Amino acid sequence: MPKKPRTTPKDPFHDREKANYDEPIASREHLLALVQAAQVPLPQEDIAGALGYDEETRLEGLRRRLQAMVRDGQLFRNRRGGYISFDHMDLEKGYVQSHADGFGFVTPESGGKDIFLPARQMRTLMNGDKAAVKISSYDKQRGRTEGALVSVLERAHQTLVGRYYRESGIEFVVPDDKRLIQDVLLNREVGHSAKQGDIVLVRITEYPSGHSQPIGLIEQVLGQENAPGMEVTIAVNTHHIPHTWNDAVLESIREFSGEVAERDKNDRRDLRGMPFVTIDGADARDFDDAVYCEALDQGYRLYVAIADVAHYVGIDSALDREAMSRGTSVYFPGEVIPMLPELLSNDLCSLNPGVDRLCLVCRMEINHQGTIKQYGFFDAVIHSHARLVYEDVAAVLFDGASSQNNDISALTDDLQNLKQVYLALAKARKRRHAIEFETREVVFQYNPQRKIEAIVAYQRNQAHLLIEECMIAANISAARFLKKRKLPVLYRNHEGPNVDKLPNLQEFLAGFGISMGSENPTPTDYARLVAQARERPEADMIQTVILRSMLQANYSPNSGIGHFGLALKDYAHFTSPIRRYPDLLVHRAIKHWLARQQVSGYHYDLAAMTALGELCSRYERRADDATRDASDWLKCEFLQKHIGRQYSGTVSAVTNFGLFVQLDQLLIDGLVHVTALKRDYYQFDPAHHRLVGELTGRSYRLGDRLQVEVARVNMEDRKIDFDPVGSTDEKQVSKTRRKNRKSKAGHKGKAVSKGARGKKRS
Repeated sequence: MPKKPRTTPKDPFHDREKANYDEPIASREHLLALVQAAQVPLPQEDIAGALGYDEETRLEGLRRRLQAMVRDGQLFRNRRGGYISFDHMDLEKGYVQSHADGFGFVTPESGGKDIFLPARQMRTLMNGDKAAVKISSYDKQRGRTEGALVSVLERAHQTLVGRYYRESGIEFVVPDDKRLIQDVLLNREVGHSAKQGDIVLVRITEYPSGHSQPIGLIEQVLGQENAPGMEVTIAVNTHHIPHTWNDAVLESIREFSGEVAERDKNDRRDLRGMPFVTIDGADARDFDDAVYCEALDQGYRLYVAIADVAHYVGIDSALDREAMSRGTSVYFPGEVIPMLPELLSNDLCSLNPGVDRLCLVCRMEINHQGTIKQYGFFDAVIHSHARLVYEDVAAVLFDGASSQNNDISALTDDLQNLKQVYLALAKARKRRHAIEFETREVVFQYNPQRKIEAIVAYQRNQAHLLIEECMIAANISAARFLKKRKLPVLYRNHEGPNVDKLPNLQEFLAGFGISMGSENPTPTDYARLVAQARERPEADMIQTVILRSMLQANYSPNSGIGHFGLALKDYAHFTSPIRRYPDLLVHRAIKHWLARQQVSGYHYDLAAMTALGELCSRYERRADDATRDASDWLKCEFLQKHIGRQYSGTVSAVTNFGLFVQLDQLLIDGLVHVTALKRDYYQFDPAHHRLVGELTGRSYRLGDRLQVEVARVNMEDRKIDFDPVGSTDEKQVSKTRRKNRKSKAGHKGKAVSKGARGKKRS
């Protein structure tokens, strides 16, 4: 039996707990210190004894808090019920990524390479779960560590979306998320109204074990896959995106109206006379930012006014907790799941024209070379003079068109000032060698039944870039302001290249005669690579590979990283607090300093901000995954009606099982399977991103142009298959094949297409 710890000293966080709870118990910090000091596993009763707890309510509170600490990875509970600090165990904690073949990986919270989990270790895990693993071995051949599961710390899925099936009397649901590789068996004792093939929401009642699949019950029948808007319904439920407002949030917004209260305008600079304007897309509904610029002898004075969301969303309020749980607004084609209720996001906090609005303003003085010479922040009230659209502004300012918009005509001089400060900022951007990726997007057009009617390419214009540069300037100023004052806040950090991917990138570029130039590339090196690639016919594909060689940007309180892609030392997101929680945190930090001129008393410390950075980064990726899933669904739905139609495209990826081809105008990717490449054996050459035919020498490589036909569309798996059209000289292939048939007949383990001895192999 472990020795019981002696009664501990007073909890240093008792006052905080007392303020939050009617019957406070020991804080997490105090419990963690107690367990660490014992250096042996402590059962709950020993911890209770050390704290002097014997009342039932306190014992139950302690049980729940210890359970929560295990869930959050602060403590580990062994099979005998003893609690251990992770500091006393050689374990790694992280999130699980599963693979369709049964194995998986854990991405360590501590950083470093992913840890491989073989299939036997994945039996009790689901994609996205948080787990503690112990390093069991190191595979020198593959250069990876292998782990063994110790504990599931947190389950990623309480519910999931899938298709209902009944076969041989067994009812089950096949998850829509293909990273969830186990079907969910249904509890026979719970009835439902689902029909074969219906899309349903399942609540998991038993998680998978080493010997059984997960078990659940149907909580809601979402409908058939062809129902309008089903792609969004599936995406928000699959990725667990909050999309309804709870009673506390609804109650808290009842006090708001669509107009700013007169008392809220007090103690603010009155900028209502300045002709601020918003410039956004034609379909925009929330307006975070308004801009105004005036010319100076030595340059320009640029004002960027951002909606003062922090004025309305108090720290730890119901609105704040809900905004934190969402992290970001999620923009689906034709629909948005907002971070804040529409009364705020589309009305009271939206800088609509012709009404007074509260703002946090960044005022910058910028010289003719685009250098920010001075900056400052202050609370203000503005009155937007016009709601302008990118296309109209671009036509007048950059294409020399005459304006049909009376607002633009009335504001021509002010807009010309905005153009000039943009050109100065663009010069500075070029001078610091920011990476200039050229991105292409598509827009989905719907019919009245909300079904896809067309997919059209959408090109950004100079007006987009104008607003982007103004926002970047404000973000730079916010980062510098907070860094100087040492307030803990989230910076938008981008570390740049992934060192593990650089050798492959160098080899790939060498195939096009492009040199990386350095083993430790800088933003200047990357900018040069992108510029060189732009002149080549394979520009889009080269740019894609370059982009994939870099790490994702994230949110962190580390002020020393900067933004590699923008070639900036200081960068924070300040300009979109309506739709991004990190921006709201930046506003709170700035407003705290403006009010108190000191760090003390600030609500957040470094540890809290670190946790918020990890949370916001995860929620950003969640939103990206959800919107990508919805877009993939819509693309499949569109091409279902065009099976047999031919399109031109470019090879966007090469694998050992075929080619992915992206259609030119639709930007839809589909697979040309290796078996669709007629009458040859094809070997995969990963170094040069190509498939090479053994009989003909014919090769398909990244960036090649192909004419393809839509062959099949699988809505369930979101997969599109193309067949090549006229891609081979059949006579020459046939002649060469007959000549070499005998020598090639015995080959094994190679990717083979139709026609090679009438067989298919992969």
